[in-house]
Amino acid sequence: MSDNEKITVDFWFDPLCPWAWITSRWIHEVAAQRPLEPRWHVMSLSVLNEGKDVPEQYREMIKRGWGPVRVAIAAEKKYGSDVLGPLYTELGTRIHNEGRGITDEVIAEAIAAAGLDAALIEAATDESYDDDVRASHQVGIDKVGQEVGTPVVEIEGHAFFGPVITPIPRGDDAVRLFEGLRLAASVPGFYELKRTRTAPPTFD
Repeated sequence: MSDNEKITVDFWFDPLCPWAWITSRWIHEVAAQRPLEPRWHVMSLSVLNEGKDVPEQYREMIKRGWGPVRVAIAAEKKYGSDVLGPLYTELGTRIHNEGRGITDEVIAEAIAAAGLDAALIEAATDESYDDDVRASHQVGIDKVGQEVGTPVVEIEGHAFFGPVITPIPRGDDAVRLFEGLRLAASVPGFYELKRTRTAPPTFD
C-alpha cells in the first residue's frame, strides 16, 4: 500500500451496540495512521431482531434502540452522510464510555455536541423515519447475509460482520489487524473465523 493510497471503509453501526463502538474506535485509530476514508451508515439491532424470541431485558433494550437510529437517519437526511461519523462519536461516548445508556438527555446532548439542530431529538419517537432506517440497514445486511449483527464493515468492496474485538487495538496493533482483515476479506470464498468471547467489552 502506497502512502497516498486512499482506502475506502464503509461501516454500518447501531449506537446501541458496545462491540460496534469498539470496532469503530479501532477504525479511527487506523485512520490516524493510514489514509482511510471511513463512510458511516446506519443499521439497527431493533430491525435485525424483529420477530425473534429474545429475552425480555434485551427486548426492552432494542426497543430503546430505535431512538438513536431514527435521529441518525434524520440528521443524515438534513445534513448529508458526513454528519453520521461525528454524531455517532458523540452518541457512543455518552452511551458506552460514560455508561449512561440511551436516554432522551443523552441523545439531546449528543446532537448539541455534534453542532446539529436541537429539533432532531423529535425524530427519536417519530416512526416516519423507520422506513429509511430499514433501508439503510438492509443495504448493509445484503452485503453479508442475515446471520450477523453489528457492525458490518466493507473494505474496498469486500464486506464482513465484525471484527468483534476488545479492548480497542492501538498503534501498530491496530494497523496490523486492519491489514490482516483487508487481505482476508479480499480472498474469494472466505466466510468465517470465530471463537467464543471470554471478555466483556472495554472502551479504553
